[in-house]
Amino acid sequence: MKVGAVIILYHPTIAHLASMLEALHALQWPVVLVDNSPVPLVGLTDEQADYIHCPSNVGIAQAQNVGLDRLVEQGAEAVLILDQDSQLSTIFLQQLYDAYEYALAKIDKLACVGPQIVCEFIEKPVQPKLHRSQRMCDQLESVAQIIASGMIVNVEAYHRVGKKDSNLFIDGVDHEWCWRARSLGFHVIKACNVKMRHRQGDGRHRILGLNFKRGAPVRLYYQVRNVLILSRRRHVPLYWKCRHLVALPVRWLVNRWWFPEGKLRGHYVRRGLIDGLKGRTGKLD
Repeated sequence: MKVGAVIILYHPTIAHLASMLEALHALQWPVVLVDNSPVPLVGLTDEQADYIHCPSNVGIAQAQNVGLDRLVEQGAEAVLILDQDSQLSTIFLQQLYDAYEYALAKIDKLACVGPQIVCEFIEKPVQPKLHRSQRMCDQLESVAQIIASGMIVNVEAYHRVGKKDSNLFIDGVDHEWCWRARSLGFHVIKACNVKMRHRQGDGRHRILGLNFKRGAPVRLYYQVRNVLILSRRRHVPLYWKCRHLVALPVRWLVNRWWFPEGKLRGHYVRRGLIDGLKGRTGKLD
């Protein structure tokens, strides 16, 4: 089976990117780099990777589509999606690939397979709070969604489910594709015995007994807007809609009054609310 990898870039750290490429090249997987940075990548001497520069920043979804389509053109039957800060080793990659092949043989209508994510902030496995997974076989569980980093996409499913939704631009892209796949009868699989450390956001804060993620202020615009956009879609789980809609006022309070740059954060929350209610999508002007 031919497997390729796509890495989405935005001002990457060259040394870490080089280490990722070294691990992927060790398995002789073709790699496509899709760079959303405004200026071309310099300082990387790798000549094996296929580099695509998108200086206007087309967003996470479209960048993934570009990389997926390039690898499909090259004959890939499965594509691994990675962030620029993903923690890789040849052992991890081989374990994930083995889990994918096993799932493909055992499970009908396989959409994708991803690892068990371990949060870098608390060094604990990330588990769903509401949705219960379904044990399929051995260490494989059918889940509602997985994140894009570490996701191996079945190209056959990609053709049937469709591309990642570029209208969302960044937040919710991976989950939406998983939910869309599940609505068509496909399985989204987590390989519980394959673990990957991952960092989401810039920090974690515990306020009034609740944990909150802190990211860049502008991300709040997409997060809030896309909650309102996705809550209108039938294939999005009801529990997700309820949880995130109810949480919007709390998120505004925390970001406006507890986190740094509160005024700017409040501004992006308000813009996200307005554009989400109006149904506006795409990149923020």
